[in-house]
Amino acid sequence: MKAIVVTDQAAGTAGMKLSERPAPTAAINDVVVQVHASGFVPTELSWPSTWIDRRNRDRTPSIPGHELAGIVTALGYGTTGLSVGQRVLGLTDWYRDGTLAEYVAVEARNLAPLPGDVDVTVGASLPISGLTAWQGLFDHGRLQSGQTVLAHGAAGAVGSMVAQLAREAGAWVIGTGRAADRQAALDFGAQEFIDLESDALEDVGGVDLVFDVIGGDIGKRSARLIRSGGTLVSVIGPVEARPVDGVAVDFVVESDRAQLREIVSRVRDGRLRTNIGNVSSLDDAVAALNPTARRTGKTIIRA
Repeated sequence: MKAIVVTDQAAGTAGMKLSERPAPTAAINDVVVQVHASGFVPTELSWPSTWIDRRNRDRTPSIPGHELAGIVTALGYGTTGLSVGQRVLGLTDWYRDGTLAEYVAVEARNLAPLPGDVDVTVGASLPISGLTAWQGLFDHGRLQSGQTVLAHGAAGAVGSMVAQLAREAGAWVIGTGRAADRQAALDFGAQEFIDLESDALEDVGGVDLVFDVIGGDIGKRSARLIRSGGTLVSVIGPVEARPVDGVAVDFVVESDRAQLREIVSRVRDGRLRTNIGNVSSLDDAVAALNPTARRTGKTIIRA
């Protein structure tokens, strides 16, 4: 099968190559999925799991990408809950070959049904962004109606999901980003917008929850905005500054079939819009994932 592979961590996305790789087989509790569309997060090339296995052994050449939408083509021994020919979407294991390929083997529990009226391009854009937003807001942030949320990067793939889900839950949403992102952030549900290049972040006053996808100085300043009992949620690793009278949480997104169903349901009825930027073919994926100009939204690779 055709797949994008990486062998050199120092090369980053520039080290990606289109290659021929053996097609995967389904282990116990696995399914094999023919990948119709795949998402990719550039930071995964800095994750140890891209380069080594759980025993710290080199596993290159590895296939990156962990989001998918496609069709089940084979079932492993003992696999239940899915059937051959079924449309699915999901989030694959960090330590296994990923979804920038024509086929991928994945544990059945990491997949959810993809309804026929949801396009595979949309489906592939949902797992990481949608689950990250959902888990950060509700599992870790314990968001309640009436609270105020500061959503950094509110025009980005994750931030746009945060803004929409928080607003639907009854929160007041303040989005941040660059000046050029203002209208997109407002369109995705933010009720206020802070230009991080020219506005004073501190002018937002106190907030109940900060969803941080930036870190650094912005993360430190955001911690000082947390009201008593509030939460700073980070998806970029351990926080450098903690709220004086609140909680700081950093987490790694996990696959969750029930949450994926909730996210897909909201897409189907129009409550949630995904943020897709460029769509490219697998043959052109290397160029698409090495853009020469800044792009907004998630890049999706169609097999």
